[in-house]
Amino acid sequence: MLAVALCACGNSKQAGETGENVKPALMWFDAEANFARFQQQDSIDYYLQKIKSLGFTHVIVDVRPITGEVLYDSEYAPRMEEWNGARRGDFDYLGYFIEEGHKLGLEIHASLNVFCAGHNYFDRGVVYSQHPEWASMVYDPEKGIVPITEMKQDYGAMVNPVNDEYRTYILNILTELVTKYPALDGVMLDRVRYDGIRADFSDLSRQKFEEYIGSKVEKFPEDILTWEKGDAGRYVPVPGKLSEKWFEWRTKTIYDFMAQARKTVKAANPEVSFGTYTGAWYPSYYEVGVNFASKTYDPSLDYDWATPEYKNYGYAELIDLYATGNYYTDITLEEYGRNNHVVWNETDSRGQSGTWYCVEGSCQHLRQIMGKNKFMGGLLVNQYYDNPQKLTDAIVTNMQKSDGLMVFDIVHVIDRDLWGYVEAGMKKAGAI
Repeated sequence: MLAVALCACGNSKQAGETGENVKPALMWFDAEANFARFQQQDSIDYYLQKIKSLGFTHVIVDVRPITGEVLYDSEYAPRMEEWNGARRGDFDYLGYFIEEGHKLGLEIHASLNVFCAGHNYFDRGVVYSQHPEWASMVYDPEKGIVPITEMKQDYGAMVNPVNDEYRTYILNILTELVTKYPALDGVMLDRVRYDGIRADFSDLSRQKFEEYIGSKVEKFPEDILTWEKGDAGRYVPVPGKLSEKWFEWRTKTIYDFMAQARKTVKAANPEVSFGTYTGAWYPSYYEVGVNFASKTYDPSLDYDWATPEYKNYGYAELIDLYATGNYYTDITLEEYGRNNHVVWNETDSRGQSGTWYCVEGSCQHLRQIMGKNKFMGGLLVNQYYDNPQKLTDAIVTNMQKSDGLMVFDIVHVIDRDLWGYVEAGMKKAGAI
């Protein structure tokens, strides 16, 4: 089982030790996008064998998509019975992945979307059918403070991370999962974050923040942030007098949850790997309340959004398997220098530029902020549809410059038949 050498957690085996000191290579299986295909056991067999032959070592099986439904029988969460007209198969989906993957020597990790429980494009999911009160309250520049379920341009209906009832609920699901599947190699938590800089502005968040700072917020939300129109009529956030403390409190909220989740998972199954995925764009990731850096790194020395206390909530030392998204179309620093792209990542409120925003540069910066902790460089396959040679190059660069590889998602490789480019990258990286 994969684990990272982290003194604080007592692990003794470093990430990357996969039997013969080969770097890990993770292939992600999204729940919704792959739902129809992988409701047939022979499809699971075929693609597990396929990725094994290409040098992949780990399978990330999404079992809780953004709707909050799950792909196994649960005491707590509704099971996803159908998606886009396809019905679920009459077999234990995750159990079959574990059984067949282990026969091939593959590690099987289950992915769960944590602080998301609804799909806004389809008005579907837990916050629609069971608990609308869990939906995050977002501060929209035009609508004001409204439930995220009213923001139909956003596909994920995120949940307020400070909601204790919901936190108990998702921790119960984690406990159930690692207990129900004791042979599972690990869990990979996704969307352990706020929706963005505009969330969460509920009365509950205001109350919790006031308790944290020990005083009342005189003007809410103006003392946190306001909106103004910038270039091309886009709204941009303007920090208020309490914004830095607000960002600190939010990242502490996420850190505290991650610490609690790790403790909960390890109590239920001490052998299971505790992992997470985040986007690699650290300079703007404070907007979602996440500090995935090592505690040895002090972001307040580099960024004006971080207080000196912000570094106390870096959670790298809590993680056994960390995958991060180097989701950039420029691969090398030299290429980025030529193109000088402005990048809009999914969670950003404004465009970003600089050496972070190519695969090579991101890996270099990540190495600095992660300290001694390992990271798997991730790529988003559909970004390379128009130039699939870059898929090969991204595989090679991530494998060479980080501690391993994460490919999101297998559906993109299958639908565009990009296996040749994957194989070329894995061969050049020395994985096969």
